[in-house]
Amino acid sequence: MNKLKMQSPDQGQDNIVKIGKLFPECISEELDETTGKLQLTVDFDQLRQVLSNHIVEGPQERYHLDWPGKREALVQINIPINKTLRPDIKESKDFDKTRNLFIEGDNLDVLKLIQETYLGKIKLIYIDPPYNTGNDFIFRDNFTEKSNLYNEKSNQVTNMGERLIANPDGSGRFHSNWLTMMMPRLRVARNLLTQDGAIFVSCDEVEQPRLRLIMDEIFGQSNFVADMVWTGGRKNNARFVSISHEYIVCYAKDTEYLKSNNIKWRQHKKGLKKIYKKYDQLKKKYGKDYSTITKEMKSWYGSLSANHPSKSHKHYSHADARGIYFPADISSPGGGWLKV
Repeated sequence: MNKLKMQSPDQGQDNIVKIGKLFPECISEELDETTGKLQLTVDFDQLRQVLSNHIVEGPQERYHLDWPGKREALVQINIPINKTLRPDIKESKDFDKTRNLFIEGDNLDVLKLIQETYLGKIKLIYIDPPYNTGNDFIFRDNFTEKSNLYNEKSNQVTNMGERLIANPDGSGRFHSNWLTMMMPRLRVARNLLTQDGAIFVSCDEVEQPRLRLIMDEIFGQSNFVADMVWTGGRKNNARFVSISHEYIVCYAKDTEYLKSNNIKWRQHKKGLKKIYKKYDQLKKKYGKDYSTITKEMKSWYGSLSANHPSKSHKHYSHADARGIYFPADISSPGGGWLKV
């Protein structure tokens, strides 16, 4: 019986081919020391010169995010993997009919494996990565020591013999290790998004500034949508200031596409449709008798159960020719301005 060998695309070589179509004079070949085969490579000095209108003598200063391990992160993006997904029929429900998919495994491997099927087809991605508090973030380390020393130093190893170690905030690579972990996952995730898609990433104040910078680099600063601040857990053990919020950073795949196609993110609040329906019914019954419609709307709200989704909007009970509205004054919250 022949076994089907599955391999994810070699993104490194694919990207070089794309560059070669634009700048063929910047492509050459070199011998891969691992496989002994010739492979395409980019003459970066030549490419830099081609893209410049003056003589390039060496590295030029430029605005960009850099850290120890960034090259390693870029390599992780392009390395193909020889893995496949294996269905677990026993743990599945309605396996042949369901449209839902739950995958367990290293998320970078999973992202690479689903690229051929879901490339450019996913509309929304939400990521809740480790917040890098020093205790919740364990990263792979397979280059600092020989394999026979791993278990002597730590009981945490992967099935590939890679040592998993913590990332204490006293480490000189504290932020770098986190960025090295995040970059390949964000880059591959971007490939999966539809043109009108978006990605949401949770974080706290520890890495929020660097998350914005790395996402600016990967998605483009022009595709930044918002930093959403939401109330998290309140702890009174802060050293200086008690932080009671966290962030969700949002980027679109292509904001210009959203604007040109007039795509807006809108969603009715729960219960509004039933309010509109009730108003339409009363409008047909009482016509322009808005005082009666207002009275009936208030009575209808009163008849609803406490947990009814429309109940929380009961202040929208007044009616006129424009529809349902909430009457309020224009003073500041709390009742008027302070007079001095």
